Amino acid sequence: MKSQVKLRKYHAPVWSEPIIMEMSHRGERGILIPIAEDEIKTAIGDAESYVPEEMQRKELPKLPELSQPQVLRHYEHLAQETLGMEENIDISQGTCTMKYSPKVNEILARTPQIADIHPLQDEDTIQGVLQIIYQLDLFLREISGMDQFTFQAGGGAHATYINACVLRAYHDANGELGERNEVITTVFSHPCDAATPNTAGFKVITLMPDANGYPDIEALRAACSKHTAGLMMTNPEDTGIYNPRVEEYVKAVHDVGGLCFYDQANLNGIMGVARAREAGFDACHFNLHKTFSSPHGCMGPACGAYGVRNKLAKFLPTPLIGFDGKKYHLDYDRPDSLGKVREFFGNVQVLLRTYAWIMSMGADGLLEAAHVSVINNNYLSKLLMAIPGVTKRYAEDKIRLDQVRFSWEKLEKDTGCGTLDVQKRMIDFGVQSYHTSHHPWIVREPFTPEPCETYSKEDCDYWAAVLRQVSWEAYTNPKIVKTAPHNAAIHAINRDVLDDPKRWAMTWSAYLKKVDNNR
Repeated sequence: MKSQVKLRKYHAPVWSEPIIMEMSHRGERGILIPIAEDEIKTAIGDAESYVPEEMQRKELPKLPELSQPQVLRHYEHLAQETLGMEENIDISQGTCTMKYSPKVNEILARTPQIADIHPLQDEDTIQGVLQIIYQLDLFLREISGMDQFTFQAGGGAHATYINACVLRAYHDANGELGERNEVITTVFSHPCDAATPNTAGFKVITLMPDANGYPDIEALRAACSKHTAGLMMTNPEDTGIYNPRVEEYVKAVHDVGGLCFYDQANLNGIMGVARAREAGFDACHFNLHKTFSSPHGCMGPACGAYGVRNKLAKFLPTPLIGFDGKKYHLDYDRPDSLGKVREFFGNVQVLLRTYAWIMSMGADGLLEAAHVSVINNNYLSKLLMAIPGVTKRYAEDKIRLDQVRFSWEKLEKDTGCGTLDVQKRMIDFGVQSYHTSHHPWIVREPFTPEPCETYSKEDCDYWAAVLRQVSWEAYTNPKIVKTAPHNAAIHAINRDVLDDPKRWAMTWSAYLKKVDNNR
């Protein structure tokens, strides 16, 4: 097959790197901590006396013992085997906007003034940090139209859980919680919009799409009743389709006394264009580790900024940050608050990166980012729709704002190669495998790329060229696709292992227990 885009040769290093616990040698040290001087011992006393007896370890923790070079070499090897943002064109994570985080913001986040502070320091010593968080709250109020934000949530799903708890607190305060026990969501919203209210004790009603891919509004009206606590939905939904009638959905829920939450994980294409307030929503959240260019946490350092209108602000977790005109302070005096939902007051490094990115972009820059991401998305869509075997469901002629849910269903029927096969083969060209879709797979053999404003025309061209090559291989030599990847650090994985808990462990200690039990 001939292509105007030249595909680069790629082969990952393979180190067969052991688990770091397996590399440990008793007595090996990376650092020798100096013994306290006599003056310090006299002034402080025995350090162990400061630790309550019931918290003192009976034996030393089972930590790996290695030298500094061994540790550095280990993680360098793992990094070389990994395709990350800097190593590949990572436009693949539809519904989870992946951006380049400016390196100057990484430098800021690592400065001692941020990295070395303790959240329990006296607030007089962290006035600069509190000012950043306070002003970031003001920025997000302007972007969303909400009246108050909390940054305690450790990610987007955690923010939706806070919303479910706010729903519960609001209706409880009004004496209606016993009757208002249902939350409505849509099947193409993020799954957390169903999971979190269920976890908070609500029954969940899920709306299916109509012929155009929009949540069925007549089904919504039928679901609304005196039992409705609220609506939790994404817009644009995870198919990338923006619902222009969203105000009607909000009104239908408000008319029966429910609240409306806007999951704005998919904000990127409408940032600076449309606000949650004007659509009538009572609360929303943003993924700062996505839309606002802080690295995606992957279950690590992330932040779901959760914002509400004034009538719900009293329920927000503590502490919030106040300002009296002279000094910033942590506000714990909130008798109606949910309390704490996480330690301290959020992932400060994520908040700093977000603050710096918004400050550098300005209002015009945020709007331009949204416009460019929409252009990128529709340009890539045009390229992909020209590839044999690619189709897309719902509103085929509509402009998509931040992603498209494509399908390899035709390719699978024609060649036997489905989306998981393509996903593995594209790694052989130095491109990280893409996001398929959340379950259930209503769109069969799905894949959902999201080329946000970070990526150039050349990046989109290369990504599409890789898929065109894989499609051509599927039609001419499907075996090479079915047995991929061939050039990655790890070749084809037997997925049956993932379904057998006897063959894997989440921690080293759990692994050792299984080894002992199997002897």
